[in-house]
Amino acid sequence: MGTTVTVCRSCPAGRSGLASAIRTAIKAAGLAMRVSEVDCMSGCTRPSTVAVRAPGKTAYLFGDASEADVPNLIVFLKLYDASADGNLADARPIGALREKALARIPG
Repeated sequence: MGTTVTVCRSCPAGRSGLASAIRTAIKAAGLAMRVSEVDCMSGCTRPSTVAVRAPGKTAYLFGDASEADVPNLIVFLKLYDASADGNLADARPIGALREKALARIPG
């Protein structure tokens, strides 16, 4: 099992098609990742949450996500995929997405 991107379908962005936009962008980028949707990820103070995790790697939770963040999310996913432990040496390439990080959970 590789990287999984999980989108909260209870949140505004989840109801507006964010998961579909992420699936399309992942495919276009040639990445082999799974996109899933779940009801409520308890990020309600900063809704529209997206989680990224892979076995043995640091997991990330982002809030306030929208379709406008998809290009930066793809940059993040490429860096995440290339990282042995999921940690990024420099978060600047992911632009405004780095300010939307709610949690970084050690693998």
